[in-house]
Amino acid sequence: MADLTAAVTALAAALAAGDRAALARAITLAESRRADHREQASALIQHLLPRTGGATRVGITGVPGVGKSTAIDALGCFLTARGHKVAVLAVDPSSTRTGGSILGDKTRMARLAVDPHAYIRPSPSSGTLGGVAARTRETMLLCEAAGFDVILVETVGVGQSETAVADLTDFFLVLMLPNAGDELQGIKKGIIELADMIAVNKADGSGATAARMAAAQYQAALHILAPASTLWSTPAVTISALTGEGLEALWAKIEEHRARHDAKGLIAEKRRRQDVKWMWAMVQDRLQARLRQDPALKARTPALEAAVAAGTLSPTLAAEEIAQALGL
Repeated sequence: MADLTAAVTALAAALAAGDRAALARAITLAESRRADHREQASALIQHLLPRTGGATRVGITGVPGVGKSTAIDALGCFLTARGHKVAVLAVDPSSTRTGGSILGDKTRMARLAVDPHAYIRPSPSSGTLGGVAARTRETMLLCEAAGFDVILVETVGVGQSETAVADLTDFFLVLMLPNAGDELQGIKKGIIELADMIAVNKADGSGATAARMAAAQYQAALHILAPASTLWSTPAVTISALTGEGLEALWAKIEEHRARHDAKGLIAEKRRRQDVKWMWAMVQDRLQARLRQDPALKARTPALEAAVAAGTLSPTLAAEEIAQALGL
């Protein structure tokens, strides 16, 4: 592990003191692809590690149109009003094409974006699922070191990134809509199995009755599945991001989940398993980076791809040649 330079030592001190500009600089350092920046970021995070781990980590996803950003805005403001410091990390799958994150979520969290006790940061996947795990987790640790005691990790849509985000957090919340057709067909079984809670949003006005009916349907579906833990049965609740109705009960459930699992040491055990997954995700990320950056491989892989596509070379032999070039 590299020693801390004077600049990184100063950055660590400023971040630990709650300096938001220092936190932003540290996250930018962690997200950089430059080797020297990665080395500095690794040393910084190792130095700050004793200050991490105290936050409640909640992963949040939802179907399109569910009002996820509005719900997070409302929940975040509810929490800061009760003395919490909230960091929102938005994992953006669209960055697999662009290499960066879309900032739209921040503009949709209008109240939270100006709340002095909240911090919103998009977290790019950098084109790989390992990138989601690595960069988002490092950002989460830096936010914890800066004193944020609630970390909300938001994903966009229902898809591959949900698995990665569920492996980063203590509690996985899935937001759903009322009146969305056949609700039980509108959500993947795999997401139900991952969920620690399902919350039906837009339970206000004329939508309140439909939201209660949808929640009852989800609760019935959840009873069919074997619970992931004997300590917890996944509840289905209703909320309104517009009025704030149900947010207090929702957060009480999250706190109840943490208390039950903390008492048995299961949160710490889960985080240890997540750390091992994070390690292997970063190893995979490094291997993929080597494939992208090695001059000899970059020159050879187009010919291998063309030969495999033409049917003149088997995928097995092509993979073997690449693996040998990597020294595997």
